Amino acid sequence: MNRLDRLLRPRHIAVLGAGWAVNVIDQTRKMGFDGPVWPIHPSKPEIGGLKAYASIADLPEAPDATFIGVNRFATIDVTRDLRARGAGGAICFAAGWTEAGEPELQRKLVDAAGDMPILGPNCYGVINYLDGALLWPDQHGGVRVDKGVALLSQSSNIVVNLGMQQRGLPIAYVACLGNAAVVGLAELAGALLEDPRVTAIGLYIEGIDDAPAFARLADRAVLMGKGVVAIKSGKTEASRTAAASHTASLAGGGAASSAFLARLGIAEVNSPSELIETLKIFHLHGPRLGTKLCSLSCSGGEAGMAADLAEPYGLDFPPVPEASRARLAATLGPIVTIANPLDYNTFIWGDLVKTTEVFTAMLEPYDAGIYVIDMPRDDRCDPSSYFPALGSIVAAQAATGKPAFPVVSISENFGEARVQGLMEQGVCTLLGFETALAAIRAAQTPAGAPGWAPVAALPPRETRLLSEAEGKALLAGAGVAVPRAVNGATLAEVQAKAVDLTAPIALKGLGFAHKTEAGAVRLGLASLDGQAEMPGATGYLAEEMVTGIVAEMLLGLRRDPVYGVTLTLGMGGVTAELLADTVTLVWPAGEAEILAALRRLRLWPLLDGYRGRPRADVATLAAIAARLGALMAADDSLEEIEINPVLLRETGAVAVDALVRRE
Repeated sequence: MNRLDRLLRPRHIAVLGAGWAVNVIDQTRKMGFDGPVWPIHPSKPEIGGLKAYASIADLPEAPDATFIGVNRFATIDVTRDLRARGAGGAICFAAGWTEAGEPELQRKLVDAAGDMPILGPNCYGVINYLDGALLWPDQHGGVRVDKGVALLSQSSNIVVNLGMQQRGLPIAYVACLGNAAVVGLAELAGALLEDPRVTAIGLYIEGIDDAPAFARLADRAVLMGKGVVAIKSGKTEASRTAAASHTASLAGGGAASSAFLARLGIAEVNSPSELIETLKIFHLHGPRLGTKLCSLSCSGGEAGMAADLAEPYGLDFPPVPEASRARLAATLGPIVTIANPLDYNTFIWGDLVKTTEVFTAMLEPYDAGIYVIDMPRDDRCDPSSYFPALGSIVAAQAATGKPAFPVVSISENFGEARVQGLMEQGVCTLLGFETALAAIRAAQTPAGAPGWAPVAALPPRETRLLSEAEGKALLAGAGVAVPRAVNGATLAEVQAKAVDLTAPIALKGLGFAHKTEAGAVRLGLASLDGQAEMPGATGYLAEEMVTGIVAEMLLGLRRDPVYGVTLTLGMGGVTAELLADTVTLVWPAGEAEILAALRRLRLWPLLDGYRGRPRADVATLAAIAARLGALMAADDSLEEIEINPVLLRETGAVAVDALVRRE
């Protein structure tokens, strides 16, 4: 038995807090909850028309679930009493804890709860639409269902808004985490997914408190065949700490969190509407939607719009196979051009038999189909001429076993009742052209590798920046090629040692995080004779310059406070931040995965022989990344390794700059 079972699926409910208790009681009545509801108040004989009990000790038995609607100080005492009575769990509604600068007060609440689960504090509550159980102090937009999706949010107001949707999504649970002082994101999401009546889960995430636990949750979702889709907020703050490297800024902006979610096979979307539409797909068809799409519409304009809008989402429409072309032409005639997207024109409009044949023939060789269809207004128009097209979509899905999506270009041009009617027939209507395409792309998110887990995150600690000479010695020890070099505390010392170096020579001043910006790099020198001191340098490094360069790349590994270790790769050199062409992975990652990530760079063609250019040895870059990632994972003292640039040749790669921080 899961420790959250009693809280999420209670037989009886207790409520505290006179005003809020009345609201909860009213909502349980509206939901048709068939168990007893027990108000608790020290002086009032009844609340909301129900007998009130003077204390928790006076209740007929230990309540499965309790809504605590009293002030934050009283909440601690109530929580302690509930735990002592053997209650199943509680919602702590009051605000004013860690989020308000009172972490010690929240620690007292955690101590009072002990092993009793609580949601919150600073939490709205939970609604179970499957069993009619509700601990919720406000209005909500849902109805009782037999099965549906779960919505889980770290923001109460966001999930309130999601629950008011009119897009035909059946909702089984709505739940809030608040401050997640006792029950965290992974635990609550896992408990909801374990209910066999829950088909998928949608998450609004402000922060992941336990990345390894979240990875285990994703693994479990894959085994159950249930889709998980998330909005991750706060991306501009994710993974940003004070650091001297390019990697710190280039891996920010949500790159680490997005890489983590993608690695786990969790679909990521950007808006509540996209979240709802993706959940509709997951509810009826499950995750891992196929990528071969067809599009059908009764208009050339709609066909063109489908192609144009799909491109930014990485969706494309493969050509129609020859056998299907012949079958379609037999019904559509010679005037209609057979293409994908298909404008099937108006010749078959209203003919159920012919429309079904075209819709089925087009869908059969693809993984899923988009059927663009906006309905006339019911209040001013007669929509009956559109019914054969809707029937043909249902028939095409039934005949092929492939998802057939009616896509409404303007979301209000359909109506919730019609969406629900098609949902009952197993057909998922998607509302809003761009939202629909974003949802389809999200539903194509591939599964993560079974058993993958991130490296354990380390607490913040003091670190020091190694000199470039020290950093390159570390790289060389790990098997990474570095230029022949000499170093010393003074320029004169380095000049004396550099006589054996082969020109051209690079002279660098040590002690700078960004040497180019500090004017501490001199390139292409025939010798070091006559070179002037570099103000501020703590030492000097002279090295042979690398020739035969095909590309300058950046490679950065750094500790992440949530995800353990991140790897960032991209176009490097002094313009690295200007280009901002990078990919980020969460460690561990194999060489094949690293190479696949490199192919996502916008400027990948420049590495792959664009217009006759020589191909860069990206395989060696991937091998270096894998070697240094393993080093970071094995050596907890390392905080950050950045090489910018790694110079790629046609064969081989050389690290010509190194920024290393360690404890």
